[in-house]
Amino acid sequence: MSEQPSDGSPFLTVSEAADFLRLRRRTLDNLRWAGGGPRYQKHGGRVVYARRELQAWSAARTKESTSVDAPKTVRE
Repeated sequence: MSEQPSDGSPFLTVSEAADFLRLRRRTLDNLRWAGGGPRYQKHGGRVVYARRELQAWSAARTKESTSVDAPKTVRE
């Protein structure tokens, strides 16, 4: 996996973005469809991802521990 595509573009195709994030392409497609995935752009109908957006999306998912999760809601 390279840092940038061989043509030097700051944009990655869906397959390249999935490789960059170490996800399956289908997972990235599902995240885009359902929402909650990295921000993307369309260039002439093609979906592309900016590397900086992929890095920001990944960084936002940084966890300190597997035991730390979202606050629990109290049921009444």
